[in-house]
Amino acid sequence: MATKFFTNIHENPIIAALNESVKLEAVLKSPVKNIFLLSGNILNIGEIVEKCKEYNKGVFVHIDLIDGIAKDRWSLEYIAKNIKPDGIITTKSNLIKFAKKFDLFAIQRLFILDSLSLETGIKLIKSARPDAVEILPGIMPKVIKKIHEETRTPIIAGGLIRDKEDVIESLNAGTLGISTSDTDVWYM
Repeated sequence: MATKFFTNIHENPIIAALNESVKLEAVLKSPVKNIFLLSGNILNIGEIVEKCKEYNKGVFVHIDLIDGIAKDRWSLEYIAKNIKPDGIITTKSNLIKFAKKFDLFAIQRLFILDSLSLETGIKLIKSARPDAVEILPGIMPKVIKKIHEETRTPIIAGGLIRDKEDVIESLNAGTLGISTSDTDVWYM
């Protein structure tokens, strides 16, 4: 799973953050190689993942945002065995550890709001050891650089990325990729 994510991100560092099912067809036709699923429910998530895979996209389910699915080990095991995404995204460190047991690429999502959340985030990364970290908002190059230097974990910048300058600044700060729901950025 990790190889597919990194191969795809090397080909195109822009990751489509799919937060509305009405954008599914647009994302499938876009040049992005990886998709973060930020919406859906227990009834449609399997179909969405399958459709993304038909288009040879890497697909990563944000388990915290899928309706009808608990945020626990059993739901994660169900997703791994039945839905079969390439990986998951979560804010919950305990799920990162379980995801690895189920051979899912595990992305820790962190919201950096202040100095305390920055330091706590670094500790969480070092403890949970995710395969990658998504930092929100993604328009903080100095913070991104600090987290990357202290953890040596691949970083994805997400949130408030709106134009080419945001993308370039984040990539120059050390991010591996950019996640965004802005369809214009998908084509950069």
